[in-house]
Amino acid sequence: MARLWLLRPVSAWEPWYDRAFGFVVEADTEAAARVAASLEHGDEGAEVWLSDASTTCAELPTGISGVILRDLWSA
Repeated sequence: MARLWLLRPVSAWEPWYDRAFGFVVEADTEAAARVAASLEHGDEGAEVWLSDASTTCAELPTGISGVILRDLWSA
């Protein structure tokens, strides 16, 4: 059964523009979620989403109402 996963960088990318700062992915496993995120990367590169040294990946609880991710980077 697929679960929801939240992937975020461990620290902010520099420079911050043209880079992904988070994903919510539906996948069966953390590994599958990381692969899915790596396929949608920005200029930070695919490999960072596969690495737990560069990014976090946490399973999200289901059945809770509310915003899952708002990733706003204003200039």
